[in-house]
Amino acid sequence: QVQLVESGGGLVQPGGSLRLSCTASGIIFSFYVMGWYRQAPGKQRELVANIGNVGSTNYLDSVKGRFTISRDNAKNIVYLQMNNLRPDDTAVYYCNGKTAAIPRNDYWGQGTQVTVSS
Repeated sequence: QVQLVESGGGLVQPGGSLRLSCTASGIIFSFYVMGWYRQAPGKQRELVANIGNVGSTNYLDSVKGRFTISRDNAKNIVYLQMNNLRPDDTAVYYCNGKTAAIPRNDYWGQGTQVTVSS
């Protein structure tokens, strides 16, 4: 069965750092564009960053220069390194994997809470 399992969330002070990890199983990892999304209470879910099969990346404007997405295809893991965290980064962060070609597949993890507060 397909599973995306996130880890690394928690409580951090403003200016601090966290690294989120998402471990995928049950998929051919190299076929998937992997991404991190987040959703804060009362707000729409938004794409934070994604990374393509061969490493091309996209970032939400507000996280550019602070967050870095990376992937390890040998281990089926995608990471999100988050530095200089702000209170408005507080959200549930979700791992996503999707194929870019037919047949279309789209999978989500359960989410991990990130809280940035003093």
